Parts: sequence; C-alpha cells; structure tokens
Amino acid sequence: MRLLFVCLGNICRSPAAETVLRELLEREGLSHALTVDSAGTLDYHVGSEPDPRMRKALRARGYQLWSRCRLIQSQDFLDFDVILAMDQQNVRELRRICPKPELMSKLKLAASYCTRHSVSEVPDPYYGTSEDFEHVIDLAEDFSQNLIQHLKTQRPIN
Repeated sequence: MRLLFVCLGNICRSPAAETVLRELLEREGLSHALTVDSAGTLDYHVGSEPDPRMRKALRARGYQLWSRCRLIQSQDFLDFDVILAMDQQNVRELRRICPKPELMSKLKLAASYCTRHSVSEVPDPYYGTSEDFEHVIDLAEDFSQNLIQHLKTQRPIN
C-alpha cells in the first residue's frame, strides 16, 4: 500500500504528516506494510528540507524527518493507492493534474480521518506562530492514528 500526503509547498503540512505517519507505523511494527511520501502542488521549495519551524516542532516531539520537498506529478496518481490532501485548494489542484477521471477516487482530505479534532482541513501554518505548527502536528497525529486503524479494518496491512 502506498500513501501520499500533499500540501501547497511540501514544506510544512505534508512532510509533517509523512513524518508522523512513518513514526507511528514504525512504533506499531507496520513500516514494512506502507510506503509513505509527501509532495507539493507548487515548485517553490523543490529539493529543500521542510520549513525550519516545522522541523523544530517535530524534533521537540521526538520525530525525525525523512524527505525533501518535491512536486506532485501526474504519475503519482498511478503510483499511489491513496492521496491525502491537506485542504480544498490542494484538492482542486490535484483534480486538475489527475491524468484519468477514474483515479480521482484515490483523492481524500487528510482531516477526514480526524476524530479528536473537529476540522475539515489542515490549516497552513506558514504565516502563523509556533502554536500553528504544533496544531498541524496535533492534527497529523490524530488523522495518522485513525488512518492506521481504518487501513487495518478496511484493508489488511500486517
């Protein structure tokens, strides 16, 4: 199974989601069962590390980073089983680049897996405060835990 998280620049939300999900999978002994990646819809930061504020917030919670920023490609719709967008703006862009209409069923909002937080989107912390970066990690922990449980019940991943 292959999952891709997508946000605008792939420097805050999607790399945080990727990092959190990878760590939770590792803790549960399931890292072998899922491939997790992240990408952005804009190419401003391709090749860069995630935002320093997000790296700092993740490190403070004991998370490590695994990726560098990359741009979403239409091929990703073929290569990934589920594409989790951080907000509706990302969904619109992903629909625009999707190579085949039947592949749009792979597209979901990451926040739709949240149960502890009542949100429909993961807000972009880029112009915010350190608390905004922490909030993104809170949401990533929420939807990642629930995503793992959902995948366990809907599709065996052991």
